[in-house]
Amino acid sequence: MSAPTPTPAAAGSEGGTASMFRSGSALDVELNGINEIHVSQHKGIPRDLFWPWFAANVSVLGISYGSFLLGFGISFWQASLVGLIGIVVSFLFCGFIALAGKRGHAPTMTLSRAAFGINGNRVPSALSWLLTVGWETVLASLAVLATATVFTELGWEGGVLTKVVALVVVAALIVLGGVLGFDFIMRLQRWITVITGILTVVYVILVADQINVDTLAAIPGGGTPQVVGALVFMMTGFGLGWVNAAADYSRYLPRSASSAGVVGWTTFGASLAPLILLFFGLMLAGSSPALSEAIAIDPIGALTTILPVWFLVPFALVAVLGLIGGAVLDIYSSGLALLSTGLRAPRYVAAGIDGVLMVLGAVYLVFFAANFLGPFQGFLITLGVPVAAWCGIFMADVLLRKKSYAARDLFDPAGRYGSVRVLAVTLIGLGTFVGWGLVTNGFASWLAWQGYLLEPFGLGGRDGAWAYANLGVLAALLIGFLGTVLLGRGTVRAQEALPVPADDADDADDADDAGRDQAPRA
Repeated sequence: MSAPTPTPAAAGSEGGTASMFRSGSALDVELNGINEIHVSQHKGIPRDLFWPWFAANVSVLGISYGSFLLGFGISFWQASLVGLIGIVVSFLFCGFIALAGKRGHAPTMTLSRAAFGINGNRVPSALSWLLTVGWETVLASLAVLATATVFTELGWEGGVLTKVVALVVVAALIVLGGVLGFDFIMRLQRWITVITGILTVVYVILVADQINVDTLAAIPGGGTPQVVGALVFMMTGFGLGWVNAAADYSRYLPRSASSAGVVGWTTFGASLAPLILLFFGLMLAGSSPALSEAIAIDPIGALTTILPVWFLVPFALVAVLGLIGGAVLDIYSSGLALLSTGLRAPRYVAAGIDGVLMVLGAVYLVFFAANFLGPFQGFLITLGVPVAAWCGIFMADVLLRKKSYAARDLFDPAGRYGSVRVLAVTLIGLGTFVGWGLVTNGFASWLAWQGYLLEPFGLGGRDGAWAYANLGVLAALLIGFLGTVLLGRGTVRAQEALPVPADDADDADDADDAGRDQAPRA
């Protein structure tokens, strides 16, 4: 591994625009942390965003979502429409938030300080960290389970030893990507996209004969509560699981890059594979109740039971690579979120800490949890509520802003963004309180306290028709967005009325000049 040449500031430190990373190889360790990316490092075009977002979402777990959706008691066509809307709309949120990365050249959770204040932002940063660590743990666990299942199907040892070895290998690959950082991840995701894309097409062709159109047509439809619940589940399982990291991968783009291109390529790259995989998964799960039940226990491994033996090894490759592609982005962003909570350490150290927690969580899911789907849904909905509230607040804040961020003030509690912004902190608290009161989680006993507003709001209580509609996620999103739009405009205008520090102004001018020279394309 070649050694990068750092300049003045330490990675992950509270600082403004220090030029910290001079990389000539994807194997150099990225030293940029939560700082603003210096203008000399701005690079790429919006089209480059396709690769990381596609690779992170091409996992065959998308096929398993077909079973998850039908489990809400809705028809094949209802599930198809819900999947389309839930995936595209939630990833459109990611595309919009990615705009902030292009404008501010800093990670998502650094830019969130403009809305929450430098110290107030520790709350959403901690939530973001929990969500991304949770996701990387889930994806690593699925990769291990898939490997063990393939070994068993081949007649090899698929027990504890195989799982331990698989966990070590998978965790090492994920942590390596998180430690090396941005350039390595961008190149890795291109290879994952190509390999998993080709092998996934082969998988679809091999098992297409399992689809029974008559059985699909006979699946009864569900009512409005079931459809809404399925829609919210799709949003939390896809785009809302990424919104807190969406600016992390656009922050190296020049400020003059096409805004429409940033939104479009992020949304398209992230949505394309899940849409195709989900539709196919709906057809498979809807055609076989036995397969659908098996997916709830082992979402990836169950898909091997309908494959010819000769394709089991290639399937293991596509499954593991796809899951690693998502987990690598998660561990990278979780490290940045951990730094935003106040940890003073290099970015790669933060990624290493998250890697240790990922392994501990994966050990529980792989060796001790009796069922995957229950803990998974409980995790998604419980954290999905406060993250949805943050998403609404941050999207509204980005919408209200007409000027670029003042980079140095993002690290100064005495600056224009302040220490704690009461409105944003209040809204995320209110959104979370209302949201948790309107969701239920029968998947784990420790979540039985949720749903406390279903009865007072006339929605039938925890046993009513709306109990599993997950209305709390939508409520939290709207509370955050509408509250910021209606009450936060004056604060944003006051922030933008203050003079821009000379260094920030110079950087903006340099970025504009560089953009004109490069003539970036969409």
